[in-house]
Amino acid sequence: MTEDLREYEVAVVGGGPAGLTTALYTTRLSHDTVVVNRGGGRAAMMTETHNVIGITEEVSGNELLETAREQVRDYGADYVRDFVESVEETDDGRFRLSTGDAEFTAEKVVLATGFTDERPDPPLPPTGRGLHWCLHCDAYLFVDEPVFVMGTGESAAHVAMIMLNFTDEVDLLLRGDDPEWSDETDRQLRAHPVEIVTEEIARMEKRDDGWLEGFEFEDGAFREYRGGFPMYGSNYNADLVDQLGCERNDDGTVAVGDAGETSVEGVYAVGDLTPGHNQIPVAMGEGANAGIDVHYSLREFPKSLADIESSGEVSPEEVPGISERLREAAREFRAAGDD
Repeated sequence: MTEDLREYEVAVVGGGPAGLTTALYTTRLSHDTVVVNRGGGRAAMMTETHNVIGITEEVSGNELLETAREQVRDYGADYVRDFVESVEETDDGRFRLSTGDAEFTAEKVVLATGFTDERPDPPLPPTGRGLHWCLHCDAYLFVDEPVFVMGTGESAAHVAMIMLNFTDEVDLLLRGDDPEWSDETDRQLRAHPVEIVTEEIARMEKRDDGWLEGFEFEDGAFREYRGGFPMYGSNYNADLVDQLGCERNDDGTVAVGDAGETSVEGVYAVGDLTPGHNQIPVAMGEGANAGIDVHYSLREFPKSLADIESSGEVSPEEVPGISERLREAAREFRAAGDD
């Protein structure tokens, strides 16, 4: 045991919308919680926030996340900027998480480490200024605008066809590679007005405002685009998932129940690690579900009849079932609201 061993009821690994929402719920529901976050992530890359009701578009991903971090800290959670290198279940049924500088133990672990989008080779426009990773978030930006989809697989072909719901100018860029989609998808794709561009990109032009102007291809053709979507797959940040032995699905996502519970008791997964739409509101909902389920499993009261019969009635000295640290944080939070 190191001198810098910190004990909590809940440890959340990952500080995106899913992890921070989980921590918000577990902390407000009276459980000592730590969020350990290495930084970065898909939400942090957003230059604007889309599809989050009540949040206007000029709010960046970093601004959204900083507000969330301030909230969970104000409620009494700890937020640690560090990288969790390993996690293991201990003999007493708790979990030990190790970083380069510290160790944490917790009764419950929530994994919210997400995935990393596979980036194609440059030249590429800046993220949020012509390069976009989320169709559901950003397709609205391209109504009646020329759009590219980049990739050679099934997902690229289908996204190109989907974009015809928003614009009549859709190019599918193979960048010199051969298509890998099925014959059935090929027949479907070629029945839609999507132009398949086989040549590699030679150079890129940007507008004065930083947005993409278009690409010049190796055959000398220049094509204008407002922006587009690279579709090269995702790399799940699942080292801790595998260290704990959590079951994974065929697509690499973590197999979870309705509240994010994994195949390992006491371990939850939320956000982009799990199946479903990779959206901030969806991630927040998963975080809320996991946080509430964690509370049900950890809360002290009500005691069961079996516990009462074996240990006796609950005495006034045993309540409330919240640590003094969180009680003080709640008092401070309430006092700040009264000012």
